[in-house]
Amino acid sequence: MAKTSTKGYQRQKMENYLPMKIAITGAATIAADQITNCDDVPMGRLSEEKRSLIATLRQSNPAYESLDPTVLYALFTAKEAVRQADWSGQRFGVNIGSSRGATELFESHYAHFLSEGYCKTLASPTTTLGNVSTWVAQYFATQGFALSHSITCSTALHGIANAVAWLQSGMEERFLVGGTEAPLTPFTIAQVKALKIYSSLPLPYPCRSMDMTKKQNTMVLGEGAGCFCLEKGERPNALAYIIGIGFAAEQLTHSVSLSPDGQCLQESMRSALESAGNPKIDVIITHCTGTIKGDRAELNAIEAVFGAQKPLLTNNKWQHGHTYGASGALNLAMAIRMLQNNCFEGVPYLSSPESVPDKLEHILINAVGFGGNGISVIVKK
Repeated sequence: MAKTSTKGYQRQKMENYLPMKIAITGAATIAADQITNCDDVPMGRLSEEKRSLIATLRQSNPAYESLDPTVLYALFTAKEAVRQADWSGQRFGVNIGSSRGATELFESHYAHFLSEGYCKTLASPTTTLGNVSTWVAQYFATQGFALSHSITCSTALHGIANAVAWLQSGMEERFLVGGTEAPLTPFTIAQVKALKIYSSLPLPYPCRSMDMTKKQNTMVLGEGAGCFCLEKGERPNALAYIIGIGFAAEQLTHSVSLSPDGQCLQESMRSALESAGNPKIDVIITHCTGTIKGDRAELNAIEAVFGAQKPLLTNNKWQHGHTYGASGALNLAMAIRMLQNNCFEGVPYLSSPESVPDKLEHILINAVGFGGNGISVIVKK
């Protein structure tokens, strides 16, 4: 594998880490089936059928009426993941994060404050980021450690890294992890447009992730969530196993910049490969969000690490949009699905690969967020 300078980033010492085999025994997601237009803006909005499911959940408990969609998306997927893992009545930790948190509710409360000059009673407790894991932990009455966090677009995968550390340490035997996001508000979309990265291309594929012939930025926002049940070691009901994790941070010249060669992703991929024993990677699910510079940086990083042995590349933001802190969770779900079905899922507007391995064995997932933090996770069946 190609080598790179150590200037500009910090990388963890993998020799200090224990061998890793973390079973994923439950997995559930909710996200858009396709990007659609809403008020002439492309977005990955939940279908009416899925919105109806969330509405039913909201109505199931009077306390849920005041909660932001981020909390309800997390609870919806957590319930299904825990059901699959058969954790009912068991102790487990909870770490479900979000890049932006209670976006819709915060904007609503702030608009009320500007209009009326005072805040509603529940404005503060319902808009804190901690609401996500707190409400999930309350629902299951688990006594395990619960926290929410944000590290922008790599939030979900960093939650997985945190849960793995807890499991490896023996401080918890089970951990529910994930990411959730509901950013489809006028103010949030306006922020992305202010960065000049929101897509103005028509349907069906306004987000052109990994399409390096594009002449403009094509990010499209989406909403959704994903939760996973993690346990250490072999499990008869495992859907897949996490066998490697790597993370790194690079020094930035701008708060939303990424080096042209994606240094943090180079190092996170190398660290993940090292921690997993350098397996042959069959597929990489990229983080590419549809921006010209961001996509190119990640593809350059992959080229630097894998060279002529570059695996198949794929992405799902053409379908779901960029779900910020939930995006890594949706990528992990995609990896599990490909391993379970032994079927590569490509990108419809890109050329089909010339050949696909007879058996998909190892898939690497990337995420990177504002602040130059990159993370890579390797899963196998």
